[in-house]
Amino acid sequence: MSDWPELAWARWRETAIGLQLRAQIIGKVRLALTPWLNHSWHVPLYVSGRGLTTSPIPCGDRILEIEFNFIDDSVVLAASDGGIRTIALASGSIADFHTAVVAALTDPGVTTRFDGKPSEMPGAPPFAEDDAERPYDGEAARRFWRALIQVQRVFGQFRTGFLGKASPIHLFWGSFDLASTRFSGRVAPRHPGGMPGLPDAVACEAYSHEEASVGFWPGSDAYPHAAFYAYAYPAPAGYADAKVEPEAAAYNAELGEFLLSYDAVRSAADPDAALLAFCQSTYNAAADLGSWDRASLECPIGRPRVPRVV
Repeated sequence: MSDWPELAWARWRETAIGLQLRAQIIGKVRLALTPWLNHSWHVPLYVSGRGLTTSPIPCGDRILEIEFNFIDDSVVLAASDGGIRTIALASGSIADFHTAVVAALTDPGVTTRFDGKPSEMPGAPPFAEDDAERPYDGEAARRFWRALIQVQRVFGQFRTGFLGKASPIHLFWGSFDLASTRFSGRVAPRHPGGMPGLPDAVACEAYSHEEASVGFWPGSDAYPHAAFYAYAYPAPAGYADAKVEPEAAAYNAELGEFLLSYDAVRSAADPDAALLAFCQSTYNAAADLGSWDRASLECPIGRPRVPRVV
């Protein structure tokens, strides 16, 4: 079995959409309970040893953690007072899953209200009204998770080469992408807003400082291919024409970012090296053309048990 599993959008589309909607319900619980953190870093989910997790969520004098367990096909809600509730990940409606989550939150006393409408998914009905029966392919979800593990590893390695402000590696459930961002340290021009499905106040706060981001998404109906992306905000002059690696990477003018297909990385002789090259070369383009203080912001890639030389 390949460490970089196949991810053909058409083969797991229904499971992917259903999983994203379920992830949004859990993500909105975290959003409702967690104080705002810069760049919406209080919102995402994180890759875990069994699937995806919220990490600890504050609940008064307790904490709550919710995890998608792709090994056992379940969602586990665990409170620090010992309360545990489990919801099956299986075929069924989003409305039923929503009902189960609300009941599980109320049962251990973690009563909360959260936004009942999907984000960044035009035309999707409110969770409580989404009664359509949706298939759930557990093996497809596990392939997605195994892909996230590989991407998490490489993004994590790339992150060690930066001394400046850098984001965690996290999965935004609105767009369903795993992202990692570096910052120059300078304030960016105010974002114009107008991003589909994202309130202008959120977009302006998210893009408040100059950044260079890399990420991965599994595909969508609008772009039915698993792919890596990279963009800069604000994009410096000449960014779209920059030469990046590997050769399969190219700038997509419609999306305003560089794209590299997941299959190109998966089929490379050294997938880790191919993805690292994409991360590094797109960052180089943003940093050089944007006149970042690279000497102060960068360091060699980290190695286990070897302190950085200062």
